[in-house]
Amino acid sequence: METLLTTLGFSFFFLYFLVSCDLSLSFSPVDNYIVNCGALVDATVDTRRFFSLCAGTLLPGLPQIYHTARVFKAPSKYVFDVKDPGTHMLRLHFHRFSSPQLNLADSKFHVLVNGLVALTNFSGGRSFNSEKVEITFLPAEKSKFAFVSAIVVISAPKDLILETAQSVNGDKHLKFMYRVTIGGPKVTPFNDSLWRTWLPDDDYFRSKEGSNRVYFSGRIKYQDGGASREVGPDNVYNSARLIESKNASIPNVIEGYQYLVRLHFCDIASISLGLLFFNVYDGHLAYKDLDPSAVTNYLLASPFYVALVVDAEHSGIVNVTVGPSNKSMVYAVDAILNGVEIMKMSNWMGSFDGTLPAESFLLPLIALVCLLLSLSAIIGRRKEKVESVLRSKLPMEVHEISPKQGKQQLSIPIILNGMFEFEVCEGALCL
Repeated sequence: METLLTTLGFSFFFLYFLVSCDLSLSFSPVDNYIVNCGALVDATVDTRRFFSLCAGTLLPGLPQIYHTARVFKAPSKYVFDVKDPGTHMLRLHFHRFSSPQLNLADSKFHVLVNGLVALTNFSGGRSFNSEKVEITFLPAEKSKFAFVSAIVVISAPKDLILETAQSVNGDKHLKFMYRVTIGGPKVTPFNDSLWRTWLPDDDYFRSKEGSNRVYFSGRIKYQDGGASREVGPDNVYNSARLIESKNASIPNVIEGYQYLVRLHFCDIASISLGLLFFNVYDGHLAYKDLDPSAVTNYLLASPFYVALVVDAEHSGIVNVTVGPSNKSMVYAVDAILNGVEIMKMSNWMGSFDGTLPAESFLLPLIALVCLLLSLSAIIGRRKEKVESVLRSKLPMEVHEISPKQGKQQLSIPIILNGMFEFEVCEGALCL
């Protein structure tokens, strides 16, 4: 179990923030593909313009991108040119509906992204140093077709993933599983420049006894070289829970994979600097006597985050805990938590979802992969991964923590090359 540390915040990038905040330019990615699959006309959802490919039928009550879908009765792929090498984000939208021709609920298929197994038997940022992004849809053996409603491929902001990150095996990818705002209301895609949803913590907090919600109406103080508004939203950092010692449990994760857990912090509760100390646990003591004042160059209401690599429990749950430190003061806040993100890390085979079944139409593809990847190369990569992980363990002492612009820069010992999101719309409330 590895412990990772970033400095000065991370969350993603939101357009809308408190009225009291200064205005800033919205994120404009170099690579920006937004495709409305199966439509005759372009669609606009929350200021996003999805470009059409072909005709479809309308479904009242749903955003326009879910009115149509592109159906594939044979292995098919989209290819997007990449102008900006580096971390990219991919989001696939799905909505199953019935038409006179097909019932999309009958589909079952696999999705590959540049050869990475993203989904298997599905029913409805890779670092792209190559010049193309290929998204392949493969109907499963017992299904006659695959489908997709919309595709978004964009290059990520340069500060989304630290460029100083070291590589475990040279090629790591992330699949977003959960995004939770602690103590605050739901954050919708309308308030997020990358159109993500942050859910309230009601379904994930193990016990709310001993914790109190706190809200902040002032300005979140983002620092140069640290978290920008595109990296972390005011909507998450301006609310929190003040916690005595409770767990935040994330259910429905798959054993056998590692997960990157990001805990977001912003001291919006202390009345003065140097009063808040707390511990962070991931089943063990991950960070002792964490001092937000020291991390943020002694500035209140300035966000930062801690990252942990954890293994799922046998019960399929990821547990993270914050609690009081021995340095906690009697009348001060015991611990604070603003947000949690859970991301599934691709395994050594480059997969998020097991391996593809050896179905008849996949045999040529599997044969080609076998020719390109020798057994010795695979063993070498696994050995390199183990050795690199052992070398990359970080001490737990809080003095190791420093802001991003500080003299001492810690590196994440994995390279997070890609981020995948799969948005499934089953009704009117699909965003």
